[in-house]
Amino acid sequence: MKAVILAAGEGTRMRPLTANLPKPLLPVAGKPFLRHTLEAVRHAGIREVTILIGWQGHRIRESFGRGDDGLSISYEEQTERLGTAHALGQLRKHADGPFLSINGDVVVSAQALREFVAFQHKAGGPAMALAEVPDPRPFGVVEFVDGRVTGLEEKPRAPKSHLINAGIYVFEPDIFPLIDATPKSSRGEYEITDTIRTLLAKRDVHGFRLPGEWIDVGRPWDLLRANAALLAPLQGAVHGTVDAGATLVGEVLVEEGAHVRPGSQIEGPTIIGSGAEIGPNCLIRPATAVGPKAKVGNACEVKNSILMEGTHVPHQNYVGDSVLGERCNLGAGTKVANLRLDEGNVRVLFRGVEVDTGLRKLGVIMGDDVKVGINASIDAGTIVGEGTFIGPGATVRGNIAPRSRIF
Repeated sequence: MKAVILAAGEGTRMRPLTANLPKPLLPVAGKPFLRHTLEAVRHAGIREVTILIGWQGHRIRESFGRGDDGLSISYEEQTERLGTAHALGQLRKHADGPFLSINGDVVVSAQALREFVAFQHKAGGPAMALAEVPDPRPFGVVEFVDGRVTGLEEKPRAPKSHLINAGIYVFEPDIFPLIDATPKSSRGEYEITDTIRTLLAKRDVHGFRLPGEWIDVGRPWDLLRANAALLAPLQGAVHGTVDAGATLVGEVLVEEGAHVRPGSQIEGPTIIGSGAEIGPNCLIRPATAVGPKAKVGNACEVKNSILMEGTHVPHQNYVGDSVLGERCNLGAGTKVANLRLDEGNVRVLFRGVEVDTGLRKLGVIMGDDVKVGINASIDAGTIVGEGTFIGPGATVRGNIAPRSRIF
C-alpha cells in the first residue's frame, strides 16, 4: 500500500505563524509538523508516500527530499486549490491500488495509524478513520452502524452522533471517477465528503474508531494541544551540555549543542533544541519545546509553550501556554498572561470574529520577528502579527496587525 498526504493549503487560518513558513513545516514537539505524519506512515508499514504541495512547496521539497529511513517520497503540486476532492484527484497517477490518504493538518499517534491500516487489510475495501469529539458540530459527522459508515453530514446544527470524519482514509482507484463526477459545493469547492456520500451509495465503507487522541490543527492554538500530545511519549536523553547544578526532571531531551546552565530546572516532557541556551536560574515546565538556537535566560519561567528557532526569552520573563515564532525577543521583565481573571475560557479575536478557544489557559500567539521592550504586558489570548514592535511598558491585547508599532 502507498500513502498520499494532502499538504497544499496556504494555512491562512494559522496566521501569523504561517506568514513566512508553510504549515507542514511548523515545529511541533521539536520537529516539523509533517515529519510526525511521515514517521507515523512509516510505522504503519508503508514505504512509498506522495505529498501534495502548494504554497511554498519548494521548501517542503527541500526539507524532506526524496525520503530517508526506508521511506520514499515523491511530490505532486496543486497549482489551483479547489477543495479536498480536487486535491485528492491530483494524485491519481500515484494510486495503482488501495492507498492511504491523510489530511495534512491532523495529528494521530503512530500506533493508531498502524491499527487503522491493519483493520483495512482485514476488512478490505474502502475505510474511514473516525474520531469521537465532545462537540462534533464543526466537523463532518458520521453515522456508523455495525462497523459500516451509513451517513456523513458536514457541520450539522443537530449532530446525530459524536463520531466525526477524522480525515484519514483508505481508498481504491474507483474513487477517482466519483471525484470527477463530484459537483462544486455551495462554497465553490469540490468536497471529498460529497464524493464519499456517492461512494456510500455504491459500496460498503468500513469505519474504524481511532484509539487515543486525534487533533485537528486548524487554528494557531491547536499547536499547543498537538505539541503536548506528541511530546507525551518522549524518551529523554542528553546530547548537549548540562552543567552541574542544573536539574532535569522526567523525560527531557537536550539536543546536540544545547547548553543548560547552573540553577536551571527543566521538567519533562520537554525538548531543548540544538544550540539552545538555557539559564542560569530558570524554570521550564512540561510540554515545552524550545527551538534551535533559542534562549531561556535568567529568572525566566516557560510552560506548555513552543519557542521557535532563534527566539529569546532572556531576562525575568514569564511565558505560559504560548507559541512564539522565529527570531522573537522579549525585553527584560516582559510578562505574558495566560489566564483570565474570571478563569473563564480564553476568547480570541480571530479573523475578525471573537472565538471561544475552549481553553482555560492561553497566552500569546506571536508571529516571526516580533520585538518587545522591557516590562511590557501581553494579555491572555493575544495574537501578535509578524514584524511587530511593542515598546517598553506597553500593554497589548486583542489581534495586532503585522508590522505594527505599539507604545
